[in-house]
Amino acid sequence: MSSTTSTRRALALSTIPLAVTLSLAACSGFDGDESLPGVNRDEVPGAASPTAEADGEFNEADARFLTMMIPHHEQEVEMSEEILDKEGIDERVLTLAEQIRNEQEPEIEQMESLLDQWEIDDDAEPDDDDDGGWMSEVDMEALEAADGSAAERLYLEGVIEGHEAAVEMAETEMEEGINPDALEVAQLIIEAQTAELATMQDLAADR
Repeated sequence: MSSTTSTRRALALSTIPLAVTLSLAACSGFDGDESLPGVNRDEVPGAASPTAEADGEFNEADARFLTMMIPHHEQEVEMSEEILDKEGIDERVLTLAEQIRNEQEPEIEQMESLLDQWEIDDDAEPDDDDDGGWMSEVDMEALEAADGSAAERLYLEGVIEGHEAAVEMAETEMEEGINPDALEVAQLIIEAQTAELATMQDLAADR
């Protein structure tokens, strides 16, 4: 989570033109009629134009969204696995952590596949100085060392902040992105993480 990594991420994204387009039809692993589970492409707000859907176009917003969301998901998966390995944790927190891990791991694979198709490096990492919902290294170490209710509190606080940032990023993608597959991922994140936020806030209120 160094400033060098953050700079490398910014340089990588700065090379993406504002209106860059690329046909993914020949190399895409996604069928044009294929949708992610639970999402009707026709009902996705801000859905891409027919041309974008047919040609698999993407823009800077799509690339930025996926590049930033992957490490965001990876950290929440790491946090969830950390809490799942602890003893004496509230079963409700464990159930939530397992749900988050099981949702986000496939989404990471989906997003990495899209970046591979667009030939964009996935090398972004959280930066401790970046106010984007990341947990700092110090916070992660505190979670690792904590037990019981203290660990539950740190986990819930960290994931609440992370989910709030992720929903905001996904909403920006819905407004500015054009790629239908990236838009579907964004819509899934909004739906799932908004619901999880309500659950986590209720659990945090008990502590």
